[in-house]
Amino acid sequence: MHFTVKDILHLEVMPALGCTEPVAVALAAASAASLLPGRMVDAIDVWVDPNIYKNGTAVTIPGTGNLNGLDAAAAVGACGGDPTLGLEVLNSLDQKALAKARELLAHNQVTIHLFDDSGLHIRVTVISGDNQAEAEIRELHNQIVALSLNGVTITDSPLLSPAADQSGKSALALMEEWLMNLSLAEIYEMIDQLDEDDLQFLKKGVEFNVRLAEHGLKYGSGLGIGKAIDRLLKQKLLVRDMATSARILTSAAADARMSGVNLPAMSSAGSGNHGLTAILPIWAIKDFVDHDEETVLRAIGLSHIITAYVKAHTGRLSAVCGCSVAAGAGATAGITYLVGGNVDHMAGAIKNIMEDLAGVICDGAKAGCALKLNTAAGAAVQAALFSLQGVNVKDTDGIIGHSPEQTVRNLGKLSHEGMAAADRTILTIMREKKQSP
Repeated sequence: MHFTVKDILHLEVMPALGCTEPVAVALAAASAASLLPGRMVDAIDVWVDPNIYKNGTAVTIPGTGNLNGLDAAAAVGACGGDPTLGLEVLNSLDQKALAKARELLAHNQVTIHLFDDSGLHIRVTVISGDNQAEAEIRELHNQIVALSLNGVTITDSPLLSPAADQSGKSALALMEEWLMNLSLAEIYEMIDQLDEDDLQFLKKGVEFNVRLAEHGLKYGSGLGIGKAIDRLLKQKLLVRDMATSARILTSAAADARMSGVNLPAMSSAGSGNHGLTAILPIWAIKDFVDHDEETVLRAIGLSHIITAYVKAHTGRLSAVCGCSVAAGAGATAGITYLVGGNVDHMAGAIKNIMEDLAGVICDGAKAGCALKLNTAAGAAVQAALFSLQGVNVKDTDGIIGHSPEQTVRNLGKLSHEGMAAADRTILTIMREKKQSP
């Protein structure tokens, strides 16, 4: 089976309002609640896989003031979310819905359970009197695979994702299998497939993510990393070079997004923060190079494809920080393209950033992600510039392979096999913190 750039962008790049893990829970809750007569909600049961739990525990839910956690996401989704909006499900929230959600939370009517299995998996049951509605999401944050009302399966809802093919595999799984077998040279050639519609869509992603960055810089949201860098520049303690420009724009957007600002991000490979890292470092350096906007947008298109390629190897959710190694690899490839590098320079840049950041763990979505995005953005610029200067990590080093493809495969092995115990330990620490007084 063969896929195109349009297929990749359609499956991997989309607007998301809020952190994608709690938003996916909100989407499932809203989908289930929409099946109930009168949409009255008495209680909610939420089942999630460990990584959804990890990424949904500490991040603020947009449009709610200061609510955070998966229980809050389920409550606001069920009480006021519009499931037809997909990952922008919370765009429809109003004060009445928020008040009802807060009442459910205050009376402990939302219960969170953990699945034992790995892989993206959410099931939400919404109870209203004698009625029970259920929605299930698998594999993709917006892929609703099952709906039921009072035990009766619903098969004709427009909310349901298209059925898998005869092999039982979804379009995403098939696309990832195909993508994993491509070489970097073949991916590089795909830049030429981007047409005017694709470029306009990529520009929309830039606008979304720059708006988040502007908010973070203006208000010092979240940890205020972007705002802090801005002050350091004004105090002449830092210099505005390519790396600093990439860091300030990317971290400021993460500051805003992780603080729950009611603005969508253009996500990449199922993550809004991946989208920030895949897009903003490239956009930030455009003023340092002599290129027209179309070339910059093509670089961003390349970044999305490389991000998807790495994520296909590491898994949708893992103990490895995808913003660092997946979106970071995408960004460094796009930057290399923009500063005049060829495919060999890109190969070197990707290996450089893997050697640099492969050990960065994912310990959930939270304000502190802005620090990691700050690091990833700066490292993406550095890895590209180093490669153009002939600085390339040798394949005798650690997990680095003889090619970028082999390096990414090694990273996938590290993610799936080597980091499984680390992921469980991270989750244990987070759960112990939540249970502590």
